[in-house]
Amino acid sequence: MKTQTHIPVSAYKSGGFIGRYQKLIRETVIPHQYKVLCDKAEDTEKSHVIKNFINAGKALRNQDTEDGFYGMVFQDSDAAKWIEAAAYSLAVNPDAELENTVDGLIDIIADAQDSDGYLNTFFTVKDKDKRWTNLLEGHELYCSGHMIEAACAYFEATGKDKLLRVMEKNAEHIYEKFIIGKTEGYPGHPEIELALLRLFRTTGNPKFLELSAHFLDVRGVDSRFFEKECKKRTWQVWGMSAPDTHYNQSYAPVREQKDAVGHSVRAAYLYTAMADMASQADDKELFAACKRLWESITQKRMYITGGIGSTVIGEAFSVDYDLPNDTAYAETCASIALIFFASQMLTNEIRGEYADIMEKAFYNTVLGSIQLDGKRFFYVNPLEVIPGISGEAQTHRHALPVRPKWYACACCPPNAARLISSFGRYAYGEDESTAYCHMFADGEVSFGNGIKLRCETDYPYGFSVKYTVKGSGRLAVRIPGWSEKYEIRLNRQIIQPENVNGYVYIEISHGDCIEIQLDGDAKKVYPSAKIPKLSGCVAVTRGPLVYCFEGADNEGDVISLSLKSDGAIHPKSCNSDALGNITLLETDAVRAEGVNEGLYSYIKPKLKEFTAVAVPYYTWGNRGENQMRVWMNER
Repeated sequence: MKTQTHIPVSAYKSGGFIGRYQKLIRETVIPHQYKVLCDKAEDTEKSHVIKNFINAGKALRNQDTEDGFYGMVFQDSDAAKWIEAAAYSLAVNPDAELENTVDGLIDIIADAQDSDGYLNTFFTVKDKDKRWTNLLEGHELYCSGHMIEAACAYFEATGKDKLLRVMEKNAEHIYEKFIIGKTEGYPGHPEIELALLRLFRTTGNPKFLELSAHFLDVRGVDSRFFEKECKKRTWQVWGMSAPDTHYNQSYAPVREQKDAVGHSVRAAYLYTAMADMASQADDKELFAACKRLWESITQKRMYITGGIGSTVIGEAFSVDYDLPNDTAYAETCASIALIFFASQMLTNEIRGEYADIMEKAFYNTVLGSIQLDGKRFFYVNPLEVIPGISGEAQTHRHALPVRPKWYACACCPPNAARLISSFGRYAYGEDESTAYCHMFADGEVSFGNGIKLRCETDYPYGFSVKYTVKGSGRLAVRIPGWSEKYEIRLNRQIIQPENVNGYVYIEISHGDCIEIQLDGDAKKVYPSAKIPKLSGCVAVTRGPLVYCFEGADNEGDVISLSLKSDGAIHPKSCNSDALGNITLLETDAVRAEGVNEGLYSYIKPKLKEFTAVAVPYYTWGNRGENQMRVWMNER
C-alpha cells in the first residue's frame, strides 16, 4: 500500500541553491557530456557511445562498421542516462535546440534496434550469436533498464513516444525470452527491475509488472545459476567469479537477504526495485527484507557523507564498521542508488530517517562528485586525500586527488546529471490530501491534489524555510534528524504539531504561511567505537553539510592538525572565486610541530594554537591538488 507517490519533475520549478545547480546541469553539464558522447570534447577520454549506436545500425544492414564497438560492455547506458537528464531539464525549461539533439540521438538508437526488439550495441556489433548467453557480465538487461527509464522520462517531458515505443518493443522481446520462452536466469547487474516498474506505470501494460516481479522472485533461488551459465560458454567479458554470489546479490532469494553485500551499485539498484515492488504489490515480506538491508547499510556500512561501498575490490561493501577514509571507494553511482532506495522506502512508510539519508548522500557525495564548473567528475569519493599517496600508491590508485575530465567507465557523470535535474521527484511527494516535503529547496511546487507551495529558503546555508500555500489540505514537513531544536509558525503564530516519525503534519488553507526555523548550529560528530579507523577522531557538520579540511585553507597541511576537544566552531560567510558563496567553519585546533627529521622520534611534538578552517565536502578538490580530511584527530 503506497503511503505517497512521487511528483512529476515538471511540478517543481527550482530557485536558490538547487536552481543554480540545475542551471549548471542545463547550461554546462548536458552540452559538455553530449560532446563527450560524440567524441568532440577536447583533451577528454574517448567515449564512442553514439558511434556505437551508428555502427550497430550498420551491422544490422550488413554494412561496414568502420571502427566497430569501443568501450565498456555497458557503454549504451551512458547515452540513456544523458537522455534522461536532458528530459528532466526539458520538462522544466523547454529548449528547442536540446530537444532536436535528443530527437536525433533517438533516431540513431531506433535504427540500432533489431527486428525482434533486441537493442544492445556491444552484441549487435561484436557477435549476435552470443546474445543472452552471459547474463553475469553482459549487461544487456542493465542497458535495457537505463534506456527504458530514459524513454519514460522523455515521453513524460515532451509527449514524444518514439523511444518509448522502441523500449516497449525491447521489453516485449525480453518478456518473450524470459517469461514465454522460460529462459533461466536473472540480471548480473540489477537495474531493469526498477525500470520495468516505471514502464508499467507509464504504459499500463501488466506484462512489465510481471517481468519485474519475475526477475526479483527468481534471483538467488538457484544461487549457482551463474556458475552453470559460465560452464555453458567458452568466452567472457571480464572473467568475473561466477561462484561469488555475494558480489551480485544472488546468494539467496531477495526476501531472505539480510546484509548489504557485494557491488554497492548493484545492491542499491536491487534494493530500490524491491522497495518499489513492495509498495506496488503491498508485499510486507519484501518490505521487511528492505528494512533489514536498509539497517545494514545505514547503521553499519555507510560513510558520514552518505557514501557506500568501502572497498575498491569489487567496488563493494566490506564488512560491518570497515570504513577506511583514505581508501574509501564510495562510488558516485552508489550514493545515487542509495537516494533511489531511500525515496522508494518513503513510498512504503513515511519516516524521516529515509529522507535524512537521501539528503546526506545528495548534498555531500553526489554534489561533491562534480567540479563546481561542471566539467570534471569523481567516480570515487574518498574522505581523506594526501597528494603523493592518493592516486599513486598501489593501494590508493582509485582515490584521486583531482577530478578527471572523463573516464573509460563513465557511468557516474550522466547519472549525477539526471539526479540533479530530477531533484523535485525526491524532494516532494503526495497523496490525495497531503503534500510531503522531504527536502528543503527554494522554488515552487504544484501537487496533483491541488496544493501549491512557494518555498523561500537559503538552504543548505540558511535554516529558515517559508511556505506560502495555495489550495487546502495537509502539509507534512520533515524535521531533519540533525535539527535538535526547531520552531514552527502558522500565520506568525507559534504552533507545536506532533512530530510523527520525523515529520510534522499541519492542516493548511489557501493563503496560509508556514515558517520553520531549523537548527543552524555547527556540530561535532563522533564515530562509533566499533569503527577502528576512526578511533579518537571527530568530524564537523552544519545542517545537511559535512565539512572537510583542505590544505589550501590551512597553510598546506592538515595532517598535523587536531581539533580541540573543548574548542568552538564559528560559521563564517565567504564569497570565494574558487568555491562560490559558501559558509566556512573556523574551528579551534592545535598543530603538532618540532619533529621534522627521521621517520620516528623520541621527541614529543610541540603544540601550537591554530584556527583550522573547514569547507563543505562537496566543494573539495576545486583548487588543485592539496590535502583533504573529513575526520580529524581531537585533543
